[in-house]
Amino acid sequence: MTSELTRRDFPVHWPVLTRWTDNDMFGHLNNAVYYELFDTAINAWINTSCDIDPLAVPWLGVVAESGCKYFAELKFPDPLVVGLAVARLGNSSVTYRLAIFQVDDAPVAAEGHWVHVYVDRVTRRPVPIPDAIRSLLKTACV
Repeated sequence: MTSELTRRDFPVHWPVLTRWTDNDMFGHLNNAVYYELFDTAINAWINTSCDIDPLAVPWLGVVAESGCKYFAELKFPDPLVVGLAVARLGNSSVTYRLAIFQVDDAPVAAEGHWVHVYVDRVTRRPVPIPDAIRSLLKTACV
């Protein structure tokens, strides 16, 4: 089974590094690591692009849903890239389409989706996506 997506389907390409501890006893990245890489790419892209201190703002982007399909094994010390696209941009939520691939021309190794819902830090009730983040997200809409 292979993904129908290619690198061209992702407006953002975020480089990520693997760690020795990411390999499992079978010598490849543990399944949970893929989710960590998705989370790292999304939050690093937002935080560095919007100059936001996630500990000081009155809202949070919390994960409401996630999923991953695996197509090829990856392992440490492979340098990888997370492809990121915004598949849906709502009032208080955003759905990302994601992929992980090696830096060479290898096909997509994993394909995922991730939903962030923005909530008030105290009440945990949904709030509109902050303007600075919404502007950034619009640049990756597909």
